Amino acid sequence: MASAMPQAEIGVEKAYPRYIEFPDGDGNTHQVDLEAEPNYELLAEIQRNPANNRYILFTRKNPQDGQILMMNDADSIRKSNFNPHVPTIVIAHGWLSNQNTNINPTIRDAYLSIRDVNVIVLDWRRLARLDYATAVRGVPAVGRGLGQFIKFLVQTTWASLNDFHLVGFSLGAHLVGNAGRELGGQVARITGLDPAGPLWNYNRNRLSSTDAIYVEAIHTDGGIVGLGIGSAVGDVDFFPNGGSSQPGCLTSICDHNRAWEFFASTVIRNHLIGNMCYNSIQVTMNSCRGGQLPMGNGDLRKTGSGTYRVNTGRRYPF
Repeated sequence: MASAMPQAEIGVEKAYPRYIEFPDGDGNTHQVDLEAEPNYELLAEIQRNPANNRYILFTRKNPQDGQILMMNDADSIRKSNFNPHVPTIVIAHGWLSNQNTNINPTIRDAYLSIRDVNVIVLDWRRLARLDYATAVRGVPAVGRGLGQFIKFLVQTTWASLNDFHLVGFSLGAHLVGNAGRELGGQVARITGLDPAGPLWNYNRNRLSSTDAIYVEAIHTDGGIVGLGIGSAVGDVDFFPNGGSSQPGCLTSICDHNRAWEFFASTVIRNHLIGNMCYNSIQVTMNSCRGGQLPMGNGDLRKTGSGTYRVNTGRRYPF
């Protein structure tokens, strides 16, 4: 059975205690002090050089062995397999993670199994491996760095921002939001996978509906003590199974990770269909009867607005 996490009213900001448990990319929990003193020296360095990230390209020509793309190094792009005529998906991991964390190969392989695309994995471990309070404060600068890299990529290859889909999990969701902001909200689509909640509820740098032409968020751990933000942030916000307690999960970590697991499955199958909800009670009570919209998927021309609930199974493909 699903975990009995307390429910948070959808759309209402929530408060966190000072000390929380937050998982790394391997599912191990770490105690986080939300009032810890950030590493301001490193933050200043990151803000001076926000492009200090790794960008690893995967295509059908190199589905397993990534090619490193370098900011301000046009040859690294021209000599790669990057194809400006197909869609580009950028994946951003969360806290204490890196390019090898499960979210990256899972979503990469899902996309490459169905169509010819560029998949760029952003590895921002230099900041992500630090304490949570420092990582949160550095996310906007790293996001701007990603935006600047995409600008350079577009200028070098004549690719179109209309063909970019930025996908971020947890802290990575707010990161890609800042990248989209750096690009004037002109990328085709952003998907936030259970955007992180702690230190983001009243944060002006959090993911917003204006960060792309279409912004979608999938909330899977938004309970009162959940790791996700829980409140609506996009053009469309999906609350699978009510948005806080997922079938087959017994822990908050499992609930949190379900966001990217659901998304990867929908990229292949496009099978999880939500119904529009008109208030938070409908979301919680599973009584949403409004219009339908598929959750997730890789459709770059997807549009919509509002809050939706989708019900899933307990195990893959859900």
